[in-house]
Amino acid sequence: MMATLKGADFLAIQVKNIEASKKFYTEVLGFRTASFSPPHAVVFDTSPIPFAIREPVVDLSQLKNPGTGIALWFKCDDSVAYCKEIREKGAEIISSPEMGPFGMTFQFKDLDGYILTVHDKP
Repeated sequence: MMATLKGADFLAIQVKNIEASKKFYTEVLGFRTASFSPPHAVVFDTSPIPFAIREPVVDLSQLKNPGTGIALWFKCDDSVAYCKEIREKGAEIISSPEMGPFGMTFQFKDLDGYILTVHDKP
C-alpha cells in the first residue's frame, strides 16, 4: 500500500534580503512573527498554514520573476480596506480589488517580485 500525501502544511518563499523582507512583511503587510523561526528563516503566525520567508538556496538574481507559476493566496477579513492600507504603506498593487469566485480579490508584489493574492470569501 502506498503512503498518502495529506496536503500542504507549511509554505516558504526564498528572498534576497531576509531582514528587508521581514520588515516588509511585518511593517507593511502586518504579519506577526511566530514564536520560533530557524536561523535562516522568519516564520509568520499565519493560519491554518504557517508561511515563512527564508534565505535563498538558489541564486535569485538569475531569476526574472521569482515564483512564476506559483499562486499564493491569503485570506483577509476585508480585502478592500487591506488593499488601501498596504498601498498607503508602499506596497505595489498589481490589481485592484474586484469581485471574484473567492470574494473581493486583489494582487500585490513583495520586495522580490512574488505576486501574492488576497481574498475575503469566508
